[in-house]
Amino acid sequence: MVFHPKPGEHGKPVKLSKPSTPTPLDAWADPNAFAQVVPQGPMPEHINGVPISSWTDAPTTNEGWEALVSNLNFEEPDFKPVAGLKPAAGVVTVEPDGRVWAFAPSNAYGGYTATFPKGRLDGLSTRAAAIKEAYEETGLRVELIGFLVDVLRTTTCSRYYLARRIGGNPADMGWEAQAVMLLPAASTASIIDHPSDKPILKALSHAPLTLQPCGQGS
Repeated sequence: MVFHPKPGEHGKPVKLSKPSTPTPLDAWADPNAFAQVVPQGPMPEHINGVPISSWTDAPTTNEGWEALVSNLNFEEPDFKPVAGLKPAAGVVTVEPDGRVWAFAPSNAYGGYTATFPKGRLDGLSTRAAAIKEAYEETGLRVELIGFLVDVLRTTTCSRYYLARRIGGNPADMGWEAQAVMLLPAASTASIIDHPSDKPILKALSHAPLTLQPCGQGS
C-alpha cells in the first residue's frame, strides 16, 4: 500500500492505487527522452542550466502570488468566463530543449492520466492563479511569458499561459500529483490524451494562429 508523502484535503492521507514509476536520472538530460519523477524522488542538480532547487519562500497569501505577476509585460485578450462555468487558469511550461512539463493526477483523477497544471481562481487573477497552480501541482517556479489559449472544460472556462521554468523542484509536487514529467514534442499528444486538453495541444502546435478567448475558437 502506497500513500502520497503529502496529506490531502483536511489533512487526510492520499492512497495511490497505481503508483507511477520514475525514469532513470539521465532521461532528464536527453531532449528526446520522456522523464518522470515521483513525489520526493531523486532529481538531477539542473536541467538545461536551470537549477533544480526547492522553492522555499513560495508565497502563502493571495497578495504574495499577485506580487509575482505585477510586472509582467505581455498582452492578452479580455477574459470573459462563460455562464455556468467557473473561471480557472493553467499553464504550459516549456523547456529550452522543446520539452513540456505535465503531471499525472493522483489516481487519474477526473479521467486524466496526464495533464497540465490548472485550477480555479479562488480570488486570484488568472496570471497569479496559473503560477500558483504550477507550483502546487508540479513543484515548479515558473514565469509567464504569454497567453496561450482559453478552453471550455466540463465545469470551467480555463485560461492557459505559456511559461518558462525559473526554479523549483518537481519532486516537491503536491498531493494532487503522483508524478511530474517532461514530454518530448513527438510524444506529447500521445501522453496528454484527454479530449479536454486537445485545444491546448492545438494551440501549442499552431500558435499564434489558434490563440482565441473562450467562445471564439473551435
